[in-house]
Amino acid sequence: MQRATRAVLAGLVSAAAAAILPANTPAALGDPCPAVEVAFARGTGQPPGVGNVGQAFIDSLGSQLGGQSLAVYPVNYPATQAFSASAQDGANDLVAHVRDMIGRCPDTRLVLGGFSQGAGVVDLAAPALPPQAVNHVAAIAVFGNPTSPLARNLSGAVFPPIGPPYAAKTTDVCADGDPACSDGGNVMAHGSYVQAGLAAQAAAFVAARLQG
Repeated sequence: MQRATRAVLAGLVSAAAAAILPANTPAALGDPCPAVEVAFARGTGQPPGVGNVGQAFIDSLGSQLGGQSLAVYPVNYPATQAFSASAQDGANDLVAHVRDMIGRCPDTRLVLGGFSQGAGVVDLAAPALPPQAVNHVAAIAVFGNPTSPLARNLSGAVFPPIGPPYAAKTTDVCADGDPACSDGGNVMAHGSYVQAGLAAQAAAFVAARLQG
């Protein structure tokens, strides 16, 4: 069983690594206080930036905003295989950034997102946000959220589900067969979110929230 578990872990890492594209999103785009800001946490092992899933999501969302200004904040965290400590670092950074944005740019509508371990960052951050954040966070999009029993066993981390008051604002996207977020066994599914159009699908959900 342990040998099989290690094989699945290796497959997940390989699938995620195969999906990595060079990050080309700077820390902030657009106005100092844009209409919309996306704060996105990349997946395990991806280089600093928003990662390929985050980039696809942001590109699709930007095309649906009707000219509204859009800024991007890549969550600053290690994204290493020390999952619990790494994800908590990311959650701390994300919460601090949301607090800062509420103070500096109270009219900016915030979108939180993450892929794989980055989704776990958002899971941890959501219940730690200040109460007033619910009036500023317009939507949340997470991909390949590592909440399955297998993911918990491999990572040693427990990521809580996103609950009220953010549940209705959240799209929690799991590719068919992705063992990180389901009981599926297709390790390559964890790297399929861009190709399968799921990043664009989530962007449509978020755009509707922003326009509502």
